[in-house]
Amino acid sequence: MTWVQGYDPMGNIILSAIVAGIPLYILLFLLGVKKTPGHFAAAAAVVSALVVAVAAWGMPAGLAINSVVCGAAFGLFPIVWIVVTAIWVYNMTVESGEFEIIKNSLASITEDRRLQALFVAFAFGSFIEGTAGFGTPVAITAAMLVGLGFNPVYAAGICLIANTAPVAFGGIGIPVIVAAQVSGLDIMHISQIIGRQLPFLSIIVPLWVAVTMSGWKRSMEVLPALLVGGGCFAVTQWYTANYVSPYLPDITSAVVTIVGLGLFLRFWKPSNIWRFPDEKDTGAGKEELRYTSGEVIRAWMPYILLAIMVFLWGWGPVKSVLGATNINIPWPGLHNAISKAVPIVAKTTPYGAVYTFGWLSAGGTAILLSGILSLFVIPNYGVGRAIACFGRTIRILMFPIVTIAMILGLAYLMNYSGMSATMGLAFTKTGALFPLFAPILGWLGVFLTGSDTSSNALFSSLQRTTAEQIGADPYLMVAANSSGGVCGKMLSPQSISVATAATGLVGQEGTIFRFTLPHSIAMIIIVALMTYSQAYFLHWMLPPLP
Repeated sequence: MTWVQGYDPMGNIILSAIVAGIPLYILLFLLGVKKTPGHFAAAAAVVSALVVAVAAWGMPAGLAINSVVCGAAFGLFPIVWIVVTAIWVYNMTVESGEFEIIKNSLASITEDRRLQALFVAFAFGSFIEGTAGFGTPVAITAAMLVGLGFNPVYAAGICLIANTAPVAFGGIGIPVIVAAQVSGLDIMHISQIIGRQLPFLSIIVPLWVAVTMSGWKRSMEVLPALLVGGGCFAVTQWYTANYVSPYLPDITSAVVTIVGLGLFLRFWKPSNIWRFPDEKDTGAGKEELRYTSGEVIRAWMPYILLAIMVFLWGWGPVKSVLGATNINIPWPGLHNAISKAVPIVAKTTPYGAVYTFGWLSAGGTAILLSGILSLFVIPNYGVGRAIACFGRTIRILMFPIVTIAMILGLAYLMNYSGMSATMGLAFTKTGALFPLFAPILGWLGVFLTGSDTSSNALFSSLQRTTAEQIGADPYLMVAANSSGGVCGKMLSPQSISVATAATGLVGQEGTIFRFTLPHSIAMIIIVALMTYSQAYFLHWMLPPLP
């Protein structure tokens, strides 16, 4: 006997949608207003969602709890698996001292503040976003810039702005993975559409950062370098997202940008070295390369290995072999125990729940193996220290792990109960204007949750449902949720807290918020107009449906 979803328990779709949103209101209020720790806020949202699903939607309590558990399992594997292994590799480079070589290799390229920001905040920050994500890049790059002598407010602000370009593919593509899983759409097609939206932002972010620092006139002095940096990143991001893998765009784009800029600056130098107006010309920003080429290559090797392994894991022939080891588990008590109904589907259809345990094919396994291989090149860092570091990484990430699991549990509950579908039906009332609001919904989600991954988990199913109801491209709407979300990252309380902690500005969060607010609004307007245009006028820009 299956339970059939209902979508309008209140007798009015708008009122039903308002009620369905109660768990989200609670989550966003606790995160954005009360600044409650993420795991407590997520727990409160899950409990409220269980109450609403059972009391208002009539979902059997057993099914409701089971859907939360199923979602949490997906949150733990493969998502948390990727997060833990990626940050483990990073932590090993820090503990071994190799990360200091990486920082020095970047800081020694130029003493011009605009170009240092381009290298550190934009290029290197994108690399860290691609390999770790979850606040790590802003913490690292903001601290690096302060160490180089940057004004702390600008260090925090420009790192947040520069972090816009890579967020959608952060943490080895976790936001895209979640968007595909929650929406049930093809991951590569979502990646391709994001890869045809974000490069338009990526190519102008370096100029945006330079203008923010020094104004239009002084930015023109380094325009060639800004175009090289933005061009390298945007073109590589587009190509990787469309033709290689949804896991690698940040890593490949960052590497190409760092190498391209480094080569360019061997032959071109700005006519004037720019520093902040209140900064004395003491040479504090100038840093000489203190290591040999061999030491620099060795320090970067863990990340080179990581990029190679992740690329292989996503390469067709290897992927198909690894995929054969996947274990597909119809989730007990949930698989086909619920049916979707009209008008979400043409006729009543069983709602499957199959959990795929890709113990070998998961991206986290590729990263784990890259970390193991790194032990052969990291000096004085053996297996014992690596295992101890792995344990410390898990302990440090315990609360984020719990938060991710509960957020995915919440998303699954809202999907299986029909609450997400109800909200999607209500959004159909915006009609043809919905493509304009789709990225704004993602922007709001990231602003309040601090995570493009969490925003995609909450809203991807809603975006698909709404798109299908109004006859829009569901892939475009799901992709727009992620593309719009990147613009809200610089505003989120969690991101700002990380930036202020890294720059010694704790207590000045309001200053950083005011610094980033106009930039965030301007960027989301660009993405919203782009999405609307792609939905109706520029549909030729999108890839053919899979």
